[in-house]
Amino acid sequence: MTAYDKAHELAKLLSQSDEYKLFKKAKHSLEQDQENVKMLQDFRRKQLEIQMAQISGEEIDEEYIKQTERLYEVLSMNSKINEYLNAEYRLSRMMSDIQKIIGDAVNEWFSLETTNKNVN
Repeated sequence: MTAYDKAHELAKLLSQSDEYKLFKKAKHSLEQDQENVKMLQDFRRKQLEIQMAQISGEEIDEEYIKQTERLYEVLSMNSKINEYLNAEYRLSRMMSDIQKIIGDAVNEWFSLETTNKNVN
């Protein structure tokens, strides 16, 4: 069996996993209320703006951060959004774990070190 065959097998297993099924169910449920979708999108936009500012070394308005934190608190009280975020987290965690397992198996691919130290 080739690596490609195993990749297709893994893809099938992922699509049938409880984590993916719960994510799809939570996503469908969330999408039934466009106001919930808009609130979540707004929160994610604000999160991204804060992260980009942090990465670029810009000063972040403390009130904007507090506003984003308050929005998260409101979102977490919404059962549909909370269910979606939890399902998304579980799926993301599984995908990240699998990616790490695969990456660890081919760790030389990620290495920038050369075997010949005299290379200029």
